[in-house]
Amino acid sequence: MSNGKMVVSASVMGSKNVNIDTVIAGIKKNNFVVVGRAGMDLFPHPAGTKTEEATDFKSDLGGSSANIAAGICKFGGKASLVTTVSDDSVGRFCLNRLDHYGVSREYVRSIGGEFRNSLALYESRVEDHQSVIYRNGAADFEMTLEDVEKVDYSKFGALITAGTVFAAEPSRSAAFRAFELAKAAGLPVIFDVDYRPYSWPSAEVAADVLSRAGAQSDVIVGNDEEFGFMAGGIEKGLAKARELAETSVSIVIYKMGEKGAITFAADEKIETGIYRVEALKPTGAGDSFMAGLMSSIADGHDLRSGILRGSACAAIVVGKPGCAPAMPNNEQLEEFLSTHPGPSKP
Repeated sequence: MSNGKMVVSASVMGSKNVNIDTVIAGIKKNNFVVVGRAGMDLFPHPAGTKTEEATDFKSDLGGSSANIAAGICKFGGKASLVTTVSDDSVGRFCLNRLDHYGVSREYVRSIGGEFRNSLALYESRVEDHQSVIYRNGAADFEMTLEDVEKVDYSKFGALITAGTVFAAEPSRSAAFRAFELAKAAGLPVIFDVDYRPYSWPSAEVAADVLSRAGAQSDVIVGNDEEFGFMAGGIEKGLAKARELAETSVSIVIYKMGEKGAITFAADEKIETGIYRVEALKPTGAGDSFMAGLMSSIADGHDLRSGILRGSACAAIVVGKPGCAPAMPNNEQLEEFLSTHPGPSKP
């Protein structure tokens, strides 16, 4: 660790966790156990309205893991969420929206007391975009070892989670236990770094925990800033992504915003562009990318095609209000691809 930046030491790196063929085979089962939060999203209506000037708001499902699960289900796949929600009207709202999108909540537990579901209040505008996240006493951080040990991992093809699940206890220990149980059942572990400083007590804690999570993963998806954080400087991020691919991780996807992505997999370097659109908001792209990538691979597309289709999903979502409701289904994705001039050159 240096100046609050994460440096992954050689001691946490090892041989490849799972080979790429095993990873792809797991994804192709198209049945995912997704660990992490479900929350409520609120966004001012109509689009373009500032929060402080709004009188009407739209609501829907939020939370990275829940969004990914919803996106997979919209594509016709199966996803079961593992998390805890508050035993109140907001928690029940989240449960109802999970039902709406077809996400199994067999492993979702409601908890009482003072814990509350997360709330994201964000605007459907790019210029001077404002996003306020309420995470005090977050219900999802109360996920326990018992919660993840109840899961029958043998039913699934792969486990997906995002970095926020590791930000506090007991969720952190539970998530690491889920990794262990999933791997023991032969499931590849797919990890979206999704580093959000406001969820963590310090950069130092995030450094240690995300390093360990990354070393135990089979697929890592992150942006250039997140890999830069892992490496100790944004200029070192690409080298860190390459190192992870060479040591322990089967597939590493290094996203660079408008510059596209670089993927390292099975000694192959894949460079891909993005689908340029006029964005309505900057939120939801990463969750939609993951859902599109997983669903495309499950449907038989190769990795390059899956990455591009995931990028198209991200482009669709930033052009519409909301996150889960903006995610496309197969028909909407195919329509977008048939009418868009195509991805940018990497």
